[in-house]
Order: sequence, then C-alpha cells, then structure tokens
Amino acid sequence: MHDLSDKGRDTRVIHAGQHGDPATGAVTVPIYQASTFRFRNAAEGAARFAGEDPGHIYTRLGNPTTQALEEAVAMLEGGCGGLAAATGMAAVNTVYFTLLGQGDHIVATDAVYGPSRTFLETQYSRFGVESSFVDSSDPEKVRAAMKPNTKVVYLETPANPTLKLTDLRACAEIAHAGGAVAVVDNTFATPLLQRPFELGCDVVVHSMTKYINGHTDVVAGMVVAKDPAMYKRLQTVHKNLGGTMDPHQAWLVHRGLRTLSLRVDKAQANAQILAEYLENHPKVSWVRFPGLPSHPQYALAQTQMDGPGAVMSFGVKGGLEAGKTVIDNVQIMTLAVSLGGIETLIEHPASMTHAGVPAAEKAEAGITDDLVRLAVGCEDPEDLKSDLARVLEMI
Repeated sequence: MHDLSDKGRDTRVIHAGQHGDPATGAVTVPIYQASTFRFRNAAEGAARFAGEDPGHIYTRLGNPTTQALEEAVAMLEGGCGGLAAATGMAAVNTVYFTLLGQGDHIVATDAVYGPSRTFLETQYSRFGVESSFVDSSDPEKVRAAMKPNTKVVYLETPANPTLKLTDLRACAEIAHAGGAVAVVDNTFATPLLQRPFELGCDVVVHSMTKYINGHTDVVAGMVVAKDPAMYKRLQTVHKNLGGTMDPHQAWLVHRGLRTLSLRVDKAQANAQILAEYLENHPKVSWVRFPGLPSHPQYALAQTQMDGPGAVMSFGVKGGLEAGKTVIDNVQIMTLAVSLGGIETLIEHPASMTHAGVPAAEKAEAGITDDLVRLAVGCEDPEDLKSDLARVLEMI
C-alpha cells in the first residue's frame, strides 16, 4: 500500500488498509477464512512465535483480513496500531482489563454509553476497581474527581445521549498530570470529525457497529493506541481475552468503512436540517445538537470537531407520554437502538439503552424521561422532516 499520510480525507477512507491480493490480483483484501496458517518450516514457526517474523500463526492472534481493517482505522485516527474486536464492548473491556487493576480508580463521563458504565459499577467493582462518574463537559469536575490511584480518565464526546461535549485537550492534560491514561470513545464523531490523538489523548475506542460499518448488519469494536508501548500492552490482553474479530466480520466492516465519508457527510447535513426544524417547533421544548449555536459547547464543537455529527436529542412538550407517541408513530424513521447506519433510528434512552443505570444517576447525567434520541441517516431530509411533523401534530 502506498503512503497515504499526505492524501485527502476521502482518499484515505477509500484506500486505507487495502493491499489487494498478490496471488490473484484482487483489488480488495480477500476474506482469509482460515483458523490457522502454515509455516514453511520449523524455523519459520519458531520465528513467528518469538515475534521475529511478522507472519500469521492463528486467527485469534491475527488474520490478514482483520489486520487490513486495523491498519485502516489506525491510519484514519493517526495511531500506531489498531485491535479489531468482536463487539464494541469487547473493545471497551480490552481497555478496562489492560489499564485497571485491584485498588485502581477510573474517572469517566457520567453519560457514557450505558453498558460501559454499568459494567464498571457491577463487575469491575467486584475486583476492587473504583469508579467516579462526572460531567466531563466541565474539566474542573474531572480534575476534582482525580485521586492518587486514578489510572484512567475515560471520556465520551459527544456524550450518549445528552450530546454534551468534553474538551479533550484540557482533560488529557488533567489525566496526564495525575499519571493517568486518557481514553476516548470516538464512536459518535468518527475519525473524520474528531481525532483525539491530535488533542493529546492516548487510546481511542470505537463501536464499529455504528458509523464505521454503517449498514446496521455487523457488530464490531476497535481499540487504537497512539504509541507502540501502549499498543503492545493492549494487544497482549486483547489476544488472550479472546474478544477478537473473525475475518468475515472484518471484511464486512472494512467494506462499510470505504463509504464512511459519503455517509457521514450526508447524515450530518440531514441532521442539521432536522435540528433547526425541531428547535423552532412549538411542541419541542429543547434540542441538543452540536451544530446549533444554542448548544452549550457550540464554540468547542467549532474548534475540536470537523462537523457536528448526526445524532441529536430533544425533549417533547408533554414529557414521557408525548415522547412515546412520537417514537411509536414514526413511519420513515425506525424505532430501534444503535446509530450510525444509513437509516434514521429513534429511541428512548431512559427506558432502553440506559435502562440499567439507576434513576438517580440517570437524572444526574441529564438522561431525563422526556429525552428522545434521534440518530439521523441518509434518507431524503424532506421525508424525515415530514415524518416528524406528522407525529408531533399527534401530541
């Protein structure tokens, strides 16, 4: 593969990780559907196990198809290497398991993805890991939560589902001053709209189920490290935890990645139209979208991101029951969790994606009963607007 570091965004998205197949001339990376790989002789096998030969051994430890995807995402993020995981939560747990141990402490965004939070609270706590969840949109709250045993500052921005933004540069400096690693869940923004390594962070996590795959047909995760020493730590744990990716899954995600810029550009253009429409609708009480000047961190979005993304949250006048009327009666939009596909999805986080978070903690994080989350897709924006107009007239 040619060096793409000086090429434009869209060129890198299309060509990153694409080595083709030297044996057949296939333009795209094939699916190497093999569990194990043959050695030419005993010396080669020994060299591979010793790490002296970069060839493949066993698909859990590395596969050419999976490796191509890892290279592609790492290149787009500006990291030294990626680790493709079977699910987004497999990626999250690779990070937790690598960086946290008995007696350690983690500071995390309070409105982080529900399972990322509840698993810390219900499982890692069993092994002596302490967690503090704060409104990371205020860096001083992150600073105040730091302890001598803090090993990780885990940030999600834009946050799910409140769409609050976190100043990554400021929080990375706070983490490093306390001897901690700055980790960012970059799922919502993708590397096209936000690159945490350029802002001083150390590790990036993705649920590639969302935008990177983009077609609502594969679950997948990715961990990217900024420097080789961190990559090696994460890689050792990842391989032995076993949440690695199979080659067919990797091929599908890589295929989706190649249209990422087209999909993100279209979806966020649609989202801007819908956010402006909702903000001016008499039956909508509030809208949170980084592309609106009314967003509390709008200025930060202009400097930290290359675009607002395509997810928003809004409140309907009439509260929970009115919100149910909206999501139960859409026709073009689909009532389903997840995001980042080509179709528009609508859901109620308090009773769905964040149902496992205790009520008091949801309220503290701003996940209110009237909050409706809209993950905008690539349909005709006028059709989406008409769908919302019709259901809003029902309340």
